[in-house]
Amino acid sequence: MKNKCILSFLAFFIVVLSACEKANIDVDTADADGSAIGEVSGVWSKGSVQHIKGDIIIPEGKTLTIEEGVTVLMDSVNKPEIVVLGNLYALGTAENPVKFTVEDGYKTKTNEFGKLWGGILAAPSCQELVLDNTIIEYGGAITSDASTSVKMGLYKKVSGEALPALWFSNPNGKLVVQNSTVSHFHEDCTYIEGGKIIFANNRFFSNGVTGGEAMNFKSGCLADVAYNLVYSVNTNALKLSNSGDRTPQAYIIVYNNTMLNTGWRRPTAKGGSIWLEASVRAEIYNNLYANTRFGVKRDPKKPEDNRSVSSNNWYYGYSQLNVDQFQVGKNDIVGGSNDIRGKVAGDNNPKFIAYPLETSVDNYLFDSTWDFHLQGNSPALKAGTLAFKPHFTSGLVMSNGLIYSSPQPRSEER
Repeated sequence: MKNKCILSFLAFFIVVLSACEKANIDVDTADADGSAIGEVSGVWSKGSVQHIKGDIIIPEGKTLTIEEGVTVLMDSVNKPEIVVLGNLYALGTAENPVKFTVEDGYKTKTNEFGKLWGGILAAPSCQELVLDNTIIEYGGAITSDASTSVKMGLYKKVSGEALPALWFSNPNGKLVVQNSTVSHFHEDCTYIEGGKIIFANNRFFSNGVTGGEAMNFKSGCLADVAYNLVYSVNTNALKLSNSGDRTPQAYIIVYNNTMLNTGWRRPTAKGGSIWLEASVRAEIYNNLYANTRFGVKRDPKKPEDNRSVSSNNWYYGYSQLNVDQFQVGKNDIVGGSNDIRGKVAGDNNPKFIAYPLETSVDNYLFDSTWDFHLQGNSPALKAGTLAFKPHFTSGLVMSNGLIYSSPQPRSEER
């Protein structure tokens, strides 16, 4: 009888312990610093430090909310992946951003293009993902047969691939990336295969060793891409494609972005500012291209949808080589109505507040003191158009009650 009582008590204790562990995984609202591996959901509270020792998974139907000021430290030995089957909201502020990063000691010259952890990989079951005032850096690890993403058939489903900072893959989902920074990644920054999407007021710099785009959109995407700064990404600032046979057709509206030095570190046909291919429908307005390799460019064998529009874009080249490469009639460059596109080096100086235009086009190191807003006497201030409407100016409504709207266009470039 005594033994039966002991066994009963142990069974009860195990059940209770198991329930507590499940509760901690599924609805945990961490009050302070912590560490995580395996399934996670709930809330990581304001200002905490979360040590990620191995791959973490947000289960389908669950949500992880990351509050302002949280630092998510990724283990640079285990190189974790963040797999999102449910929903993820990283909600930083300008003063207290959310950070996905590594220990400072690993931020060295040797590791300047990351590969120290994987990336954020959102499966087709992810309904909503928000990165607001979020810093993502030093990732892009190469997958292996042991990678969780490979075993689960996510991203490119094979070993040997450099992971992006963000992969999203639900054409019926909602994705918002705004006021955020992606830097020091090995290849692509973002790889998006569907969704209703807003990318606004982000920065991309120091990314890509031998390839990779800042923003890579495929079929299934309806996206507004506005007021982003892309500096010296290895290949294109934006790759716009309808590849993948998903519905709806990719329809991307790109406006009031600033691109500098993009494409020079990949001396092939593709390296440049914006690449169009595979029947993508694109509208491209009010963008500023300074010292980019090429301008808007198409794949001549698989061109864009004939409803695509480009107008009121501003081109500047410090060198004659640069200027020659963005001329319409060469290199499959796409011309636009009312574009400002000189023929001589130095034409149409946009007059940034603080940036030396003579900076080498191969430079990928970013100086935080640079200011790419325009001086009051810049000729680019009134060169844009307002004669278009972004997809989501009325807002994307999230299930947690938050509403995100695409910014209104302005007549000024950037």
